[in-house]
Amino acid sequence: MNALVPLPVLLPLCVTGLELALGPRLRRFKRLVSLAVLGAVCALSVTLMIAADRHGPLHVDLGDFAPPLGVTLVADRLAGLMLTVSSAITLLVHLYSLGQGMADRDERTPVGVFHPAYLILVAGVSCTFLAGDLVNLYVGFEIMLVASYVLLTIGGTATRVRAGSTYVIVSLFSSTLFLVAIAMTYAVAGTVNFAQLAGRLQEIPLGVRTLLEAMLLTVFAIKAAVFPLAAWLPDSYPTAPAPVTAVFAGLLTKVGVYAMLRTQTLLFPGHRLGDLLMLAALASMAVGILGAVAQTDLKRVLTFTLISHIGYMIFGIGLAGRAALGAAIVYVAHHITVQTTLFLVAGLIERRDGTTELTRLGGLARSAPLLAVLFFVPAMNLAGIPPLSGFIGKLGLMRAGVDHGGAWAWTLVAGSTATSLLTLYVMAKVWNLAFWRQAPPGTEEEGVVLESEEDDDGDDTESDGTGSRRPAPAGAVVTAGLLGRSITTTRHPPWPMVTATCAAVALGLLYTVLGGPLTAFTDHAAAELLARTPYIEAVLGR
Repeated sequence: MNALVPLPVLLPLCVTGLELALGPRLRRFKRLVSLAVLGAVCALSVTLMIAADRHGPLHVDLGDFAPPLGVTLVADRLAGLMLTVSSAITLLVHLYSLGQGMADRDERTPVGVFHPAYLILVAGVSCTFLAGDLVNLYVGFEIMLVASYVLLTIGGTATRVRAGSTYVIVSLFSSTLFLVAIAMTYAVAGTVNFAQLAGRLQEIPLGVRTLLEAMLLTVFAIKAAVFPLAAWLPDSYPTAPAPVTAVFAGLLTKVGVYAMLRTQTLLFPGHRLGDLLMLAALASMAVGILGAVAQTDLKRVLTFTLISHIGYMIFGIGLAGRAALGAAIVYVAHHITVQTTLFLVAGLIERRDGTTELTRLGGLARSAPLLAVLFFVPAMNLAGIPPLSGFIGKLGLMRAGVDHGGAWAWTLVAGSTATSLLTLYVMAKVWNLAFWRQAPPGTEEEGVVLESEEDDDGDDTESDGTGSRRPAPAGAVVTAGLLGRSITTTRHPPWPMVTATCAAVALGLLYTVLGGPLTAFTDHAAAELLARTPYIEAVLGR
């Protein structure tokens, strides 16, 4: 089983090289290969999760170089669960993107690197979850940064380039700070391997250890969009294509949360910055949800709820007890799925009506009942309506706060309750404006569609031919395609987009059905994190 640990990183990278080598040829073949490798990564992740649960943490030293010289990859319960959830989500989002790309016929656009960049992003996410040292964690973050910049700016529109530039500047600042923290850690401990640091950091002066902890927390808080380090997010994510926004909002911020979980439990047990984390959690909840209340665009509403609900996870990390960490892990898995699903639904709405501006939407519950169901279920899940998984995670966090006691814990319990109620208000507002009320008069626009022609390998691609344009079918509207081009949308989105969204909704409901086994698994994962011994013994062999 140890030999399987590197494969979630290696497989996407190998397929990326194959796709880039093939160039613009064999597009259908490359789509199938991409889906196949993401399906294989998902199966591998499930296998690693089950093996880690039964036999303890799995690890491999690449090149057979033992720590601190070699690169160590480790798959314990936490990493296995995060890999499983992330690989399932990336598979569904990729299917969604295939449907959108084929419908928009973007193959001849010069920016033809969406699928290789997406696979590199998947490899980077897997690398961060499996990283057994700070340097490899940094490498995983940088792989994600390179791929995510390509995906954010795909299409080359001015809005996307501006938003992507902000994202890159902030990410480069956090990466620089991360490098400084790694250098300081190596200077005082002589290693960057997590298992070795777990022992050596306890021997250095308390002030130095606290400084290192604060620097790493700052880096990860930027990645996770924790207030006040989240100002970059609302203007970056909504400008990207729907599949990119979905996977970024659902997954990339959770990589920062995962890094906090790993380092705070393994490297800084009994940390002194718990109160500061709880303050950041409360601020994230309050500022994020109040920002969501003020928005009138669905994508921006969801972006601010993302910032708000990151606060729940930081709440659990700040409490640092077994029950709190277990509930935080449940909430991370839940939020990855639900937040991604809501952005996929937003993409379907934009595909159907050409906008996500709530003041221009209406009547979707009657004209698109399936779309209404696909929104309603994850929206209620996000709001924490019982017995859905959002309620399970929030209830676990609040119970842990009550058991913990103390002024900050009780304040966070109250803040969590208020945030949940305001989330329900925001989702009800979106439902009322976009789905329940009648459509505002004069909101439908007559679209245009470009003439199409057949390319050499038989795929339909879009071309303006002689520049002629013809009226769009009845009910069609113009919106932005996967690569930022003007395309015509109809009232019936492509079936892969609908299928992927339905599967994401079903996955969110599966967490509710398997609520008992899920909470038991996360409780064991939290106990393993706090014990530290299983991880250290698996890596160092003692």
